[in-house]
Amino acid sequence: MLINLADISIMERQHWLQHAIAPRPIALASTIDTNGNVNLSPFSFFNVFSFEPPIVIFSPSRRVRDNTTKHTLQNVLEIPEVVINICDVDMVQQLSLASCEFPKGTNEFKKAGFTMQAAHAIKPPMVKEAKIKLECIVEEVKPLGNNGGAGNLVICKVVLLHVDDSILNDTNTMIDQQKMQHVARLGGDWYTAVNTTNLFKINKPTTQIAIGIDGLPATIRNSNVLTGNDLAMLANVTAIPLKDMCFIDERLAVIQQQNNLQQQTIIHHHVKELLLENKLEQAWQILLHT
Repeated sequence: MLINLADISIMERQHWLQHAIAPRPIALASTIDTNGNVNLSPFSFFNVFSFEPPIVIFSPSRRVRDNTTKHTLQNVLEIPEVVINICDVDMVQQLSLASCEFPKGTNEFKKAGFTMQAAHAIKPPMVKEAKIKLECIVEEVKPLGNNGGAGNLVICKVVLLHVDDSILNDTNTMIDQQKMQHVARLGGDWYTAVNTTNLFKINKPTTQIAIGIDGLPATIRNSNVLTGNDLAMLANVTAIPLKDMCFIDERLAVIQQQNNLQQQTIIHHHVKELLLENKLEQAWQILLHT
């Protein structure tokens, strides 16, 4: 299917793009106006964009149906400060409830059952229940258009970061991703939770240059078993490893003794299984011994 966004309605664009670009982290933004009215609302058009300066951006879009703006946007234009509360799975239903379009002046903290907690450096309160809170100064609000559906980039400088001790690693030096259980938005009513059942690690390329898939021997690169992901794991080395003459693999020995015409295919299936277990060195030695 090929979709020309110029040929479809704004609502249809929203449907396709929000389903395609996911999961998206959620900023539960707390703001305040000049009359002291507090507002709390979630935004999934959100991410971190710089470390120096420390910049995060979220975008309250103009409403598609009537082109009105959200109270969060109105508030940051009056008082350019915001707390971005990062939510986990334990509070996702409350987060969703806070997205209701309550009348101006309604305190969504009370509606959603959250506890207001005073921030250290800015006026808007924090969500006490959130395990991560970012106190931010709004540097700039950049409108992306004037029609319904147009975003407004709220560019925020993070001045203070609050992290609950319960999600720190064993040395209290960093957030343990297995403890936080972030939630994220997908399309429509769909969310996802990040937990130990769907977490996995990928060894990032270092400052040293990897050989790349085109640097793999043709017998590996042209395998009818190994996928692009498999090949990328093998290619994420700075040089093809040396053959270890002391290496022994009992399964490989059995496969080689069978003298099967499909021997290479069987061996590559063995390599694939080792890669799924993140046993890269062993996988390479199997390939080097065949």
